[in-house]
Amino acid sequence: MMKYEEFDRYIVAGEGSPKERAELWQTAIGLQNVDRLEVSDFLVETAKRHIEGQIDIDQTRDLISNYYQAADRRSDTENDREADTAAANIVKLLAEPSFVFSVEGLASIHRRIFNGVFKHAGKFRDYDFTKKEWVLDGASVIYGPASDLRRTVQYDFDLEKEFSYKGLTIDEIINHFVRFISNLWQIHPFCEGNTRATAVFAIKYMRSLGFTAENDMFKTHSWYFRNALVRSNYRNVIKGIEPTYEYLTLFFRNLLLGEEHELKNRYLHVGFKPEGETTAD
Repeated sequence: MMKYEEFDRYIVAGEGSPKERAELWQTAIGLQNVDRLEVSDFLVETAKRHIEGQIDIDQTRDLISNYYQAADRRSDTENDREADTAAANIVKLLAEPSFVFSVEGLASIHRRIFNGVFKHAGKFRDYDFTKKEWVLDGASVIYGPASDLRRTVQYDFDLEKEFSYKGLTIDEIINHFVRFISNLWQIHPFCEGNTRATAVFAIKYMRSLGFTAENDMFKTHSWYFRNALVRSNYRNVIKGIEPTYEYLTLFFRNLLLGEEHELKNRYLHVGFKPEGETTAD
């Protein structure tokens, strides 16, 4: 059983604040899977206290911080601390209605998610890098150069601000939104945690556009979300591979329209062949 399933009973139990808090925790915990992280049992039990109204989110975050500062917690892995801290910070962020559509707003989201996790939280990276991807059979997306990160992010934000969604069909809206989020992620402005920051930004931006985003998709398919972003930004002409928005579009159609497209990570692998199809010699 996934850790977030611990909170299903609060959602089934009825409407109101406990239900909303449970949904936020499920999303925040599910998002840790984009980096293959899993929260601790301590986080789950502490989150239950928050859901039940025994403590508020700031007290929850303090308890988690104190837990990892305690001397007897030195044997805990950094991954546990990262997942627990980031999940609690995401809950606080998603519970807030405020949103700023700007480069500084994006940096603030990253800083607030990873406050207490990364020393460089909220800061743009100053080096170039590659990252081997399972879905690309070990290859890497080409990310934005460190020398132009702020200008590149600002350029994408300026284009989006000038874009009008008025009069567009829902298909056109989703197709445009998918491309904007894909382009923003490809820049990868931060040293670590770009996908989680992009996901939180996307949720809050969708809300600002009037969508009621069903966060269940990020709860159960965050790893698919990341792999879909990768596939939308990878080209290898020699191997006949072109960037595709197909998978990311299916994710957002499920998210925004309640459609039920099958989301399987193996379908996204560059070497995947549908049943009955063989690789040519």
